[in-house]
Amino acid sequence: MLYFVVIAIVIAEFCYSISLTYLNSKASHNPIPAELKGIYDDAAYKRQQAYSRTNRKMGVVVNILNTSLTLSLFAFGGFAFIDGFVRSYTDNPILLTLMFMFVVYLITMIIDIPAGYYSTFVIEERFGFNKSTHKIFFLDQLKGFALNTVIMGALLAAIVWIYGLMPSYFWIVAWGVLMLVTLFFQFFYSDLIVPLFNKQTPLEEGELRTAIEEFAGKVGFAIKDIYVMDSSKRSTHANAYFTGFGSKKRIVLYDTLIQQLTTDEIVGVLAHEIGHYKHRHQLKGLLSNAMTSLLMLFLFSLVIDSKAIANAAGCSEPSFYINLLVFSMFYSPVELVLSMVNNVVSRRHEWQADEFAKVNGKGMAVSSGLRKMSANSLSNLTPHPLVVFMEYSHPTLLQRVRHLE
Repeated sequence: MLYFVVIAIVIAEFCYSISLTYLNSKASHNPIPAELKGIYDDAAYKRQQAYSRTNRKMGVVVNILNTSLTLSLFAFGGFAFIDGFVRSYTDNPILLTLMFMFVVYLITMIIDIPAGYYSTFVIEERFGFNKSTHKIFFLDQLKGFALNTVIMGALLAAIVWIYGLMPSYFWIVAWGVLMLVTLFFQFFYSDLIVPLFNKQTPLEEGELRTAIEEFAGKVGFAIKDIYVMDSSKRSTHANAYFTGFGSKKRIVLYDTLIQQLTTDEIVGVLAHEIGHYKHRHQLKGLLSNAMTSLLMLFLFSLVIDSKAIANAAGCSEPSFYINLLVFSMFYSPVELVLSMVNNVVSRRHEWQADEFAKVNGKGMAVSSGLRKMSANSLSNLTPHPLVVFMEYSHPTLLQRVRHLE
């Protein structure tokens, strides 16, 4: 019975995703709102439409492949086969979990790597965004693979070990470990992870740094670490972000952002980021994720020994990794609802950050910068309202421009 529920969930998720893609496709033919006229000329708008259409088609193909792979693994006993394979080498629960998850991870890469390659060197290349080389691409894949293997492997091993020590309360202790790891990376992400992929150099003295420091001083935001990241070696897309807490907080600007925006527009973008800090959005997001993780681990603890859950994957006996895998399928509808709620909250946070910039005299600068970044990225100006509600973590450009101007 549970087997058919899992299959139904996988198919329902596929239909949901395809439906949103269809709605966005229909909405793409809507006229550009009057407030956004001038972002694209006729040639650029045709290019934007082609870019969105190409990415939608790519998304559908990847969705079909992933769904087909998942259904095949369930229908033809793929997970049970992998379970038997790893059990032929060891009976240690930690090693079994790591080996099983590693094999599943390798299988997902069969689709992910070719899809990423096609997106980078065909789609992004065709529309003038790609600056990456094949060497950079494959090095990124290897580094990402190694990081995921080491970090997720260590975390999984710790959780399985905790489960072996205290089965009844493992979910509470495991949650504590997960939160410690999350906090660690909140503080040290830019120091430890980013340098593996990009160079970060302090923003040199000059007009831009002076303008940023003056605005930061005006709004009572103490910052000494302002870095420029060499994102242009991979893409022309522009961005900026704020990371860390306390003495570890820093502002990171993409070099492409500096190339595309004026000094006042960049300060406007950073005013928005400072607004997030002033409203404690980073801390609120961390607490929200903590509660979500606690709920997930608690629900998993209820089915961790369930034989029926294991049977859904074609396995005769329950195990930590098989039950975790099947549980993730059952949890996905819950995750969808939580994600929708989080997106509503996130959009509210974006409004507040925009309002902070506006109140401090940078509303028009933020609006101007958003217009330029949208034009340079060939962004969709007419997304379907339901897609926005379900999937957008930010308000649309139209909504933000109306608010800011």
